[in-house]
Amino acid sequence: MKVHEYQAKEFFAHYGLPVDSPILCRTVDECVDAYHRLGSGRVVVKAQVHTGGRGKAGGVKLAASEEEVRKVASDILGMTIKGYVVDRVLVTEAVNIDKEYYVSILIDRKSKSPLMMLSRAGGMDIEQVAKETPEKIEKIVIDPLIGMADFQARAAAYKLFDDKAVVKQAIPLFKNLYRLFMEKDASLAEINPLVLTKEGQLKAIDAKMTFDNNALYRHPDVAELNEPTEDEKKELYAKSKGFSYVNLGGNIGCMVNGAGLAMATMDMIKLYGGNPANFLDIGGSSNPEKIVDAMNLLMSDQHVKVILINIFGGITRCDDVAKGLLEAFKSIKTDMPIVIRLTGTNAEEGRRLLQNSHFIVATTMADAGHKAVEAMNNL
Repeated sequence: MKVHEYQAKEFFAHYGLPVDSPILCRTVDECVDAYHRLGSGRVVVKAQVHTGGRGKAGGVKLAASEEEVRKVASDILGMTIKGYVVDRVLVTEAVNIDKEYYVSILIDRKSKSPLMMLSRAGGMDIEQVAKETPEKIEKIVIDPLIGMADFQARAAAYKLFDDKAVVKQAIPLFKNLYRLFMEKDASLAEINPLVLTKEGQLKAIDAKMTFDNNALYRHPDVAELNEPTEDEKKELYAKSKGFSYVNLGGNIGCMVNGAGLAMATMDMIKLYGGNPANFLDIGGSSNPEKIVDAMNLLMSDQHVKVILINIFGGITRCDDVAKGLLEAFKSIKTDMPIVIRLTGTNAEEGRRLLQNSHFIVATTMADAGHKAVEAMNNL
């Protein structure tokens, strides 16, 4: 689960991290009022969306007068950044930046421990730094049974800073960031950039946090900040109906019983030149209501043009599945091509029941894959 920068900064401030005093605004007039309240002369107006790259997209701008604030806020509010419409901005005091650094703590699946990452090359191009010059990024594995010891925090600080006075500021900063990360069950706590001002002070002028969804029940203060995207809403809907769904952005919708078979079905579609729209495991039920729910979920995706239903009948009998599909499609109206493959217990009986229906019946998995891709290419 992601939170906005202003929300992450509230957590940072609560844990003693040096952040500014930003003001959240939703209108141009609120931005102008925030500018006067801050009284700093220069401010930064920052788009608040659940994605990175805001600066490069024009979503972070400086302003030094009421007129500039009004113009900048008008430009940013309502703009679209990577598919997200900006409906709120943060107005904060500009600082005199001397140097920029990168600091984050995340889960390292290799060591099964928290991992601190640091770089002297912080800022907007940190992804490029990681790709082209990975040696500029330092990594420190933290033993979760011990936590961030003083010697580790000191060693981390010396990897970034040469001045002992700055190192003394960084040690409690790193320890508090780790404490926040652990106590809130975060999966990422990132400061980019962590800046050293010309006055010699460290300040986190940006903040990013993501949290473990499985631990939200322990943190109602975090859970209440959740703003699911449209895709996440679909995943939550699928979960409430008893099946697993992940949107992949393709055009051939998949309805499969069993996670392994669902993965193989997506691979098969790619092998034959198609693009799977989703992962959808409906489990072992042939309940018509469940099939209706799954079909409605697939058809709610405007990119889906063809649907492939791939069912292996083990405990679930294929003739029961066929009857369930026929019953379900009495209430579903669609001209979309639907390819179905049934195999396993009573497969022949199931296929016989589906003959002379609007389903495109396949005999094997490969046959189903070819027919689904062919139907897509013929549209």
